[in-house]
Amino acid sequence: MSSLKFIDKIPGHAEAPAWILQVMESTLTAREILRRRVYEEVLRFNAQPNTVFQGLMQPTDTERVLNGYKMRERRPLVWQEQLAQAVQAFERRGFLLIVGDRQVENLDEELTVAAETEVTFLKLVPLVGG
Repeated sequence: MSSLKFIDKIPGHAEAPAWILQVMESTLTAREILRRRVYEEVLRFNAQPNTVFQGLMQPTDTERVLNGYKMRERRPLVWQEQLAQAVQAFERRGFLLIVGDRQVENLDEELTVAAETEVTFLKLVPLVGG
């Protein structure tokens, strides 16, 4: 069994706590890694009563707060919508995906998953005025 260690980084911000997802495969596409991450974080959010979502993408009808995205009214999230938003963000360079020590350029790229593979999501912040 292998594991994916998800790390979120935003330049100029404190690093969010990493979390681990166990996987059975030794190779996965970057798209599948992204899908599993989004699915798991939405599943975790929907299973608890909190109104703050701590995930990769900001759900619609939420506001950014210190530790995530706060909903005006509690509702379950749909993982497919969050995944579509994440794929679009990747394609627009809204975040960089780094697996191990290598930046992923294509979501259909096959990647080797080791005992503990670090998967870093480096969110890019637009420059003010630029």
